[in-house]
Formats: sequence, structure tokens, C-alpha cells
Amino acid sequence: MLDFVRNILRGWPATRQAAVAPDVSAPAAKTAGEDTGGTGTQQAIREVPAAPGQANAGGVLDIAGLLGRPAVSLDTPELQRFLAGKVILVTGAGGSIGSEICRQMMRFCPQRLVLLDQAENALFEIDRELRERWVGAELTPVVADIGDAVRINHVFRKYRPEVVFHAAAHKHVPMMECNPGEAIKNNVLGTKNVADAALANGTAAFVLISTDKAVNPTSVMGAAKRCAELYLQSLNGEPVSSSWSVEGVSSPWSVVSSKHSPAIASGKHPSAIVGGKQSPAIRTRFVAVRFGNVLGSSGSVVPIFHKQIAAGGPVTVTHPDMKRFFMTIPEAAQLVMQAAAIAKGGEILVLDMGQPVRILDLAKEMIRRSGLTVDEDIQIVFSGTRPGEKLYEELANDTDLTAPTSHEKIRVWELPSATAEQTHEMIRELSAVIDASGDEVRLALKRFVPEYQSPALPVTAMRVVREAAAA
Repeated sequence: MLDFVRNILRGWPATRQAAVAPDVSAPAAKTAGEDTGGTGTQQAIREVPAAPGQANAGGVLDIAGLLGRPAVSLDTPELQRFLAGKVILVTGAGGSIGSEICRQMMRFCPQRLVLLDQAENALFEIDRELRERWVGAELTPVVADIGDAVRINHVFRKYRPEVVFHAAAHKHVPMMECNPGEAIKNNVLGTKNVADAALANGTAAFVLISTDKAVNPTSVMGAAKRCAELYLQSLNGEPVSSSWSVEGVSSPWSVVSSKHSPAIASGKHPSAIVGGKQSPAIRTRFVAVRFGNVLGSSGSVVPIFHKQIAAGGPVTVTHPDMKRFFMTIPEAAQLVMQAAAIAKGGEILVLDMGQPVRILDLAKEMIRRSGLTVDEDIQIVFSGTRPGEKLYEELANDTDLTAPTSHEKIRVWELPSATAEQTHEMIRELSAVIDASGDEVRLALKRFVPEYQSPALPVTAMRVVREAAAA
């Protein structure tokens, strides 16, 4: 290949020449350009990145290599014992995380895999992919909206899933700042619908995919995810050691000291009755898994940067100091499966993701790996932080208790729980504001997530909420 390019350059009477060779490494291309001397022209070979999804420098973009740490493998015999021969349901099965959970799930030989998503095209693609690879497997694609409680409960009654992985959610922070009521509908009420159906139909384990943005949230999306966590924790009633407060703001949540909430045990929890039918035995283990940013997922910075580089730039970075914790899509999928296997119920699990990565450094590394030079070939511009964004994400509050699990790379954060009565009030009040103004939605979230700090809320409104919580 390089010999062919050199010959072309030597015989090409141009004042400046460039060869496009996505399959040639940057050092080799530079050498080829230098070897074409003697023609009296300024010649060089510059690698131009391939289109998104295509190989670069002889292979696919090494997303895992961008982590700055070894990828964590969570594949253990424990997963095989836990998942084999069971009916598994995955919500958001057509999304980046949901589809990867489905792919990896098939290696553990489930009896049936139910793929649920409201996006028909995405569901079609993952269903077709799995059928081509796993011929004869029991795969059931279900088009359904998690906001439709009747439809969701019908699906659970029909298939009786033993393990549920709840990946369906609105996840983009700026989008939810513009549409705060939709974050409540999908991330809180949608989660409630799926959890209620699991509880009523005897599901053994339920795993919610949460986010590190639920820690001291500054966004509607993060605060809504924290509400979803609280709702699930109320279904377990796991104990915590003491009451808590954040920056002098008392939490509305009471400490639950019994293994199961008395309201749940007595069948009085609002989720104990679904569709007019009371669950005969409430033994579902509910657990949440907090993710950092997932490299390569739909809408994440990696595919955005890749497209910007392929277009010749500029690459847009919000702030030079912005940092994020990152994990790969396979890591995220394996973590959520491992969580279902090791959780006792009521926990929030977090993967050891190493040190946070500066987004600017990630952009520079991707430009370099494309065989290009920052500022010379591709410009980086700073666009400014968007509504709801933080410069640094956290994995847990300073007041949160942490404990090891059976896996060395997974830890459990023992967070304050909520009683059934408190979450009932939370659901009632959040349901009442889904079509209200953005400020009303944010104020309602602030009441139940006191550590939520929204720059979009007036200072006076925030003070009123703090005083009400402290009273």
C-alpha cells in the first residue's frame, strides 16, 4: 500500500500533495511522505479518519483504550448459576446499554429473553441480530411504553420474568432540563410501573440502571433518578445506620430499621396492589446500579467527537476542566448482570471506575489516534457548560456508607431509605406537576431530594424549600 502511494506521489507534479489512507498508521504515513523527496514539491501523507463505524489505522476505534485503565471483567461462574434457565426481561432493549445486556445475556443460556422497548426500529435491530447469532433461542420482542402501567403489567403476567433489567430511561441532561416533566414521567413514574409489575408478579430480582448524576444532583435527570432509587429502596426497606442531612438540610426520609417495611409486609404499600391484584409474596430484591458515562453509547462524547473529527472539526468541549468517570458498554452490561446476582436487596452498587477522565484530554487523544494534530489539523473549541451539567461527577456523598461486596471491583453504598408512605407522597406530588412549569417540577424534586441544587431555580424558591424541609 505505501509503495503504491509513494510511486503516485513521485510522479504527481503538484505543489502540495496528500494521500488519504485510513488503513495506514500515522507514523507510517509520515515516513511515506518523507520518502517522496527529490521532486521539488512539498509532499506529505495525512491520514484522514474513516467514517463513523469504520476501521481506522488498521482496526476499529479502540474505545476501551480511551479509559486510561484496564477494563474490568465481571464474568464469573456466579452469573451462569444465577441466569441460566431463567426468564429474563430487559427494558430499553434497543438502547446502547439494554442491547448489550441482551447480547451478553445470551451467553448464560436463559430460558427466554423478553426484549421490551417502545422504539420499534431499535427493537427490530437487536431482535434480528440475536436471532441470527443464537438460532433457536427463545426471544420475545415486546413493543411497549413503560409509561403504560396496564400494558406493562400485562407483559409481566404473560411472561412471568424472574429477573428484570430496567434500562429504559431518558438520560440526556440538557434534554431533560428543557423537558423536566418528561423526566418525571419516564424516569420516575415509568420505573414505578415496571417495579410495581415485578412486585405483583413474583419477579425474583429487579435491577435499575441509575447514574452517578444522582449524587448531589444539579440536573432534573439526576434528581429524577434519585427519586427512582428511593422508590425502589422503599420496596426493600433496607436499614441505614442513622438519619442524615446535606448542607444543613434535613432529609424527608425516615430511617427504616426493619428488614422489610411494615407497610410492605402488611400489603399496604401502594405497590403491593397492582391491577387490583395483591401479590401473594413480596420477595423481589430491588437494587440500583450507578453508572458513570458509558464510552461509545448513543449520544455520548465518543461518537460525537468521532463525527466531528471525521468532518474536519472543530471538536466541541464544554469546559477545559470538565471531568467524568467512564466505563465501556461491555463493562456496564456486565455490572448490571453481576448486581442482580450478588445483591441482597435495597443496595446501590457502583463499579470501581478508577480516576475521572478530563474530557479535553479525551478529545485530544481521539484526535491523535486519528493521525491528526490538535490545532494544526483539528481545532478544539469550548462551548460552555450546558444547563444541569457539573464540572465533576461524584460516585457517592461524603456521608454515604460504603461496604465491599463479593466482587472486588464492586462496592455498595448504603443510602438513606424511604418508607412506603413517603414514597407514596412523592409519587403523588410528582405526578401532579408533570405538566406544570419547569420551576414547579424542580421545586417538587427539591422537596424529595434535598441535596438537589438546580441553578435554574430562583434563590428565594430554594430557600423556601430548605426551610420547609427543616421545619
